[in-house]
Amino acid sequence: MTSQSQGIQQLLQAEKRAKDKLDEAKKRKGKRLRQAKEEAVAETDQYRMQREKDFRLKQAKIMGSQSHLVDEIEEQTLEKIKELNGSYNKSVESVIKQLLSMVCDMKPEVHVNYRATN
Repeated sequence: MTSQSQGIQQLLQAEKRAKDKLDEAKKRKGKRLRQAKEEAVAETDQYRMQREKDFRLKQAKIMGSQSHLVDEIEEQTLEKIKELNGSYNKSVESVIKQLLSMVCDMKPEVHVNYRATN
């Protein structure tokens, strides 16, 4: 009987050691997963920061060129306004004379469709 109880004790001890090894393996696996997750988060943060830096550089470059375009468009607009003002000043008198002559110089005539009814 004692040999049987010793065999049972050995089996229980072996089962306990196996359970302990499984628990230890689960703990190591959990630790590795946490470490891998931390590394992944750190890597993604670094990648995100790099992409944001690149984006800010491109944005600054584009916005700088846009402000240059705005200045160029304003300059062209001012030139066009000066050109139109010059054209206006040059032809304003002749247009007014033409309008006045059309309005004031009327020639009274009988319309061709008028029927004389005597």
